[in-house]
Amino acid sequence: MYNVASAKAEEFISHQEILDTLAYAAKNKNNAGLIDSIIEKAKLRQGLSHREAAVLLDCEIEEKNQEIYALAEQIKKDFYGNRIVLFAPLYLSNYCVNGCVYCPYHAKNKHILRKKMTQEEIRREVTALQDMGHKRIAIEAGEDPVHNPLEYILESIATIYSVKHQNGAIRRANVNIAATTVENYKKLKEAGIGTYILFQETYHKESYEKLHPTGPKHHYAYHTEAMDRAMLGGIDDVGLGVLFGLEMYRYEFAALLMHAEHLETVFGVGPHTISVPRICPADDIDPSAFSHGIDDGLFAKLVACIRIAVPYTGMIVSTRESKACRERVLHLGVSQISGGSKTSVGGYHQPEAENENTAQFDISDRRTLDEIVRWLMELGYIPSFCTACYREGRTGDRFMSLCKSGQIQNCCHPNALMTLKEYLEDYASSATKSAGEAVLAQGIRDIPSERVKDIVRQNLHHIVNGRRDFRL
Repeated sequence: MYNVASAKAEEFISHQEILDTLAYAAKNKNNAGLIDSIIEKAKLRQGLSHREAAVLLDCEIEEKNQEIYALAEQIKKDFYGNRIVLFAPLYLSNYCVNGCVYCPYHAKNKHILRKKMTQEEIRREVTALQDMGHKRIAIEAGEDPVHNPLEYILESIATIYSVKHQNGAIRRANVNIAATTVENYKKLKEAGIGTYILFQETYHKESYEKLHPTGPKHHYAYHTEAMDRAMLGGIDDVGLGVLFGLEMYRYEFAALLMHAEHLETVFGVGPHTISVPRICPADDIDPSAFSHGIDDGLFAKLVACIRIAVPYTGMIVSTRESKACRERVLHLGVSQISGGSKTSVGGYHQPEAENENTAQFDISDRRTLDEIVRWLMELGYIPSFCTACYREGRTGDRFMSLCKSGQIQNCCHPNALMTLKEYLEDYASSATKSAGEAVLAQGIRDIPSERVKDIVRQNLHHIVNGRRDFRL
């Protein structure tokens, strides 16, 4: 039974509904009339149903596919402008009791070095991140009730927010930890987290249980219903994602959109972000062992179709992907990327030795944050370190109402310019700073309000003179 409003995972992510959706899309992949009507609906910027989006994903008409790509790029510009938000992951611990067969942290991996940072080590990591210029991080930790209890995560969040080094500060800490209880989500909310992130990995229940043979993550329903509990616990910004390559991409695509529809229906707030990681090499893991890998072209179309179907969501691509791949999907819908990332425990303060591997996966884009900032500006984007919405209470339905109406750009564009100016003054190389000043000048010209232009100019002057943390 399919019921988008149900509290039960197997009803709001209905296996039969997904199969019916895939059959419908396959039947209509060359139906030009239907595809045209779906594209016309998408132009209204109100999103698409999972069935409509599945038809666009399956479309084999090249002319229509080019329309899909062009529309995705325009929708991304309409909602998020030319800003790209930057962040970095922070791995606290790789102790884990789960048996996930695609992750080197699985409990049976006996040759990976297990490590859990002390609070002093976390302070050193945060200082190193601040010295790079980061203001926003995503906390990562394996699931282990002994080594990584919630109390450890909460203490670590307090430590992260407490570190003020020179002009640096982490202003938003998103959290990617295992599914938990409503009461624990309330505690995370009280700790001041930004977005709660939890990847489904795969929505295919049978595959999910095989891929997670042991440990608490084995329980499909408890994991899939986690976002409902997070919302009930007061966390109104949640981030979805699947690990493409574990199961058939069409199946995951339809289910991911069904999950977004469920949150929108029940809570009035869809996912704040959607991440689209692909399985990649890691210690003890060979991606070729999984038979559902997708190439860069198909990956780009997935990004475009998600952007069209869920126009309001932030889309995230990490350093798993190459420079070339990231450049392509930036045009098609991605609005957030990581930069200068380390996926090892303690890797920012002191790079790991070859015989002390603690990384979760291999990185493809190994450029420094400064190189990525300059690259984004060369592509015509404004690198943004903004965290204003979270700190001004523009979360959940308040953020979504502003985003869906397009009004959020009145805040985000000026805030991006001011945070970029902070980066240029405090961390940028001379080449990046030179390029950035031209971006700032154009960015000010693009502000429609003369009053806001004056505010931004004044604040940029104050930043040069040493003041920090301006936001609209």
